Amino acid sequence: QVQLVESGGGLVQVGGSLRLSCTASGSIFRINSMAWYRRAPGKQRDLVARITRGDSTYYVDSVKGRFTISRDNAKNTVYLQMNSLKPEDTAVYYCNTYNPRSDLWGQGTQVTVSS
Repeated sequence: QVQLVESGGGLVQVGGSLRLSCTASGSIFRINSMAWYRRAPGKQRDLVARITRGDSTYYVDSVKGRFTISRDNAKNTVYLQMNSLKPEDTAVYYCNTYNPRSDLWGQGTQVTVSS
């Protein structure tokens, strides 16, 4: 059973923008803090940003000021707005609960930033 879907990745030039979307089942969305993760080539999967049910946000230092995480409760969707993209942002991006569930990891969405 697919319980969340990610979309919005693509190929962009340095300095460009993308908005990623992740729609989860209602039961997952209403219970959990949600997060975006990414895995760059040759690296492990790392946390990028997190948003709680109370809209408290957290970002890793490398994306602060450039990325914004938000959620739309009516749509059961969490977003990641990515601006001023850099080549080092190239990765597969995944969403999951903040305490990630193994059964929710999917194929992710590829973001490629070219220079």
